[in-house]
Amino acid sequence: MKKFSRIFKYISKYSNKLVLYFVCTILSTVFGIFSITMLMPFFDLIFKPDAPTNKILSDNALMNFVNKYILIVMHSEGRVGALTFICIFIIITTLLKNIFLYSSNLISAPIRSAVITELRGDIYNKILALPIGYFTEKRKGDIMSRMTNDLVEIESSIVGTLEGLVKDPLTLIGYLISLVIISPMLSLFLLILLPVTGFLIGRISRKLKAQSQDAAIRLGESLSIMDETLGGLRVIKAFMAEKLLSTRFFNVNNDLFRIRKKMNARRDLASPLTELLGVVVLCTILYFGGRLVLSGSNGLTASGLVAYIALFAFIINPSKNISTSFFNIQRGAAAIDRVEEVLNAPVTVDDNPNGKLLPAFNDSIELRNISFAYEDAVILKNINLTIKKGKTIALVGSSGAGKSTLADLVPRFHDATGGEVLIDGVNIRDYSLASVRQHISIVTQEPILFNDTIANNISLGSPNATKEEIINAATVANAHKFIVQKEEGYDTNIGDRGSKLSGGERQRLTIARALLKNPPILILDEATSSLDTESERLVQDAINNMMQNRTSIVIAHRLSTIRHADEIIVLQKGEIVERGTHEELIALEGFYKKLVNMQEVK
Repeated sequence: MKKFSRIFKYISKYSNKLVLYFVCTILSTVFGIFSITMLMPFFDLIFKPDAPTNKILSDNALMNFVNKYILIVMHSEGRVGALTFICIFIIITTLLKNIFLYSSNLISAPIRSAVITELRGDIYNKILALPIGYFTEKRKGDIMSRMTNDLVEIESSIVGTLEGLVKDPLTLIGYLISLVIISPMLSLFLLILLPVTGFLIGRISRKLKAQSQDAAIRLGESLSIMDETLGGLRVIKAFMAEKLLSTRFFNVNNDLFRIRKKMNARRDLASPLTELLGVVVLCTILYFGGRLVLSGSNGLTASGLVAYIALFAFIINPSKNISTSFFNIQRGAAAIDRVEEVLNAPVTVDDNPNGKLLPAFNDSIELRNISFAYEDAVILKNINLTIKKGKTIALVGSSGAGKSTLADLVPRFHDATGGEVLIDGVNIRDYSLASVRQHISIVTQEPILFNDTIANNISLGSPNATKEEIINAATVANAHKFIVQKEEGYDTNIGDRGSKLSGGERQRLTIARALLKNPPILILDEATSSLDTESERLVQDAINNMMQNRTSIVIAHRLSTIRHADEIIVLQKGEIVERGTHEELIALEGFYKKLVNMQEVK
């Protein structure tokens, strides 16, 4: 049960309610037992009408508490009065049983929902905390599957089952104790037969965990294909790749169907198998119990046997529930493993709890002997670079040269695997993460916008900004003009990922967002590379406005946009191969000049 420790940790927060839940469950079981065992005096009254009143009722220890009251009623009101008392007693105990049963459900349901809600929140927070590099090796659909399908699986098969593993065992134990009290000899058969049924059920459920894990992986793959399809629908249609994507999706979907069919076959076998085994045990009890009654030995009466069988009938459902719970736990264990994989993933870029605040950026950013590598690839090697305050540094080079990775080290999207990054002479890891990032704004090649209003997208990093400040930022970013032409102006919803806007409009909104934050350090990652000429001019003007009096790191493929940079760093295979101003690099007639000549030819 160690793998369920996280679930138990969440549940333990509601210890007070759990105590009340246990009390209600126990009382429900007790009143259920009383309502059934009252069948013994009932049958004695019906089938022994001529017996003396002091001999009619069973003298079993379980009934001693009730017997004396029934005897009093019989002496004062007669057998009909006693019959009335028994019927009223059964109604009252059944009513109390169901009141406490309902109360236990009323207590447990919010706990179950709260556990899943908290677990979902922890996964989301962990996703926000994980470094960007973690997601480069993960499918988006697989992450979404863990957040949705796996949590639903945990809720239905683990959290819901844990409730059953408390209530049903308590009920089962209560009824078994009653059965032992009524007839110890007959109960000996149960102690032999019940473990055998448990062994058979366990054998069948053994493969459910592996099958459930395979199903979760296939579901993640199908969600990834769906996400790629929605994002690339134009390309799919343009290249007539519908058949290819459809085949890929249906192959995964059919695999998922086959796995789930096998899982359901095993899971659905639990209940009928338990019922069949229960009937076998019941017939065994009928046979041996009947022999005990007929022989007159061991003090078991006919009414006692009837009550015994009735009690046994009531343990079949809890037994079925426990076996089904056991199946569900095997199925849900795979979902817990997948969720735990995310929750236990190391946060390689962790915040320093004792980190000092960076109140202001005053002097320089220095990358000293920087190296960076993933497990299977070296991205940066021995980089040394100093960026003085107010200067513009441009990073150029072929795709995969390490430009974006180098820029990502400054806001600590990654941490260098070798060397150190310093701001104003202090290692960046010695600062708190928030105080570093509050001095940095980023404009990416692909505009990242959210399904919200224009105003809320601009104020994403400055939630307390006034309407005037938002308008000023949009004006400097050359965005105000197109915004006011929208029907709802700044309150216009821009759709999923800004789909209601053009590429140039989306990019100008991201620049307005960066401007509103008003940071001293800017990182511009090929912000104009995907725009048409007119949009590029508007965006470039906005970028020029934004870069004034700021320290800028510019990544560019279009070299015309970085001619006036204070220093151009040329990267190739993770190393600095050239550096200098535009004119100095042209004079070198090296790799940079080749890049310039290639673009001029185009």
